[in-house]
Amino acid sequence: MMKPFAWAAAVAASLTAAPSAFASDTLRVGMSGGYFPFTFVRQDVLQGFEVDVMNAVAEETGLEVEFVTMSFSGLIGALESDRIDTIANQITITPERSAKFAFTQAYVIDGAQVVVKRGNEDSIAGPADLAGKTVAVNLGSNFEQLLRELPQADKIEIKTYEANIAQDTALGRVDAFVMDRVSSAQLIQESPLPLALAGAPFSEIRNALPFRQDADSLALRDRVDVALSTLREGGKLAEISQKWFGTDITAVSAPAEK
Repeated sequence: MMKPFAWAAAVAASLTAAPSAFASDTLRVGMSGGYFPFTFVRQDVLQGFEVDVMNAVAEETGLEVEFVTMSFSGLIGALESDRIDTIANQITITPERSAKFAFTQAYVIDGAQVVVKRGNEDSIAGPADLAGKTVAVNLGSNFEQLLRELPQADKIEIKTYEANIAQDTALGRVDAFVMDRVSSAQLIQESPLPLALAGAPFSEIRNALPFRQDADSLALRDRVDVALSTLREGGKLAEISQKWFGTDITAVSAPAEK
């Protein structure tokens, strides 16, 4: 069941784009609320990098943002069925998704990262060492497809998870998991679990906001995209990134290793 979290964003400036034909001035943003530090709930408050970015977009556009949380695997279906207008949960731009949805510009540049139990970095030093191993990915993420595109993909046992991929890796139930590098580094920094990055990122990832391709949604996408450009040029995106990660993950090149 969806758990709505709704806040009225402050309207602090005039619109950065001409008002669209979109019927509502509310932007319904879907997110999992369980993906620290991008979107998570602490003391009953929805917060994180994605929340700050979308609140900044709301201020630029004059839209009222309404956050709707649900399981990550249900977000795409909710967008397709018009229950939300977009998804702010590190949605990777892929050819398959681009055929269905209209994306804004990328606002996070990252890479796919293999993570192992600490002490196993020598035996699994990156994706080339995953043959014969069991590797976990979050259900509904793009990392399963990235693994299946590896040359040794037919020798990798891929398991999809709703949660606990880090815990199961630390306990040795799976040999490794794959997540974006920024989240992986943050997880290792914040978590007591004995985990380590295994090698360098093996694929660039560009994350953006997807919208449906009907006329109203495209107009809303354009309005949000103009706001993202303004936030990037004014340094606000970089400021939000520094707050949560200590580096600029919104830059046009992949972030440096933490």
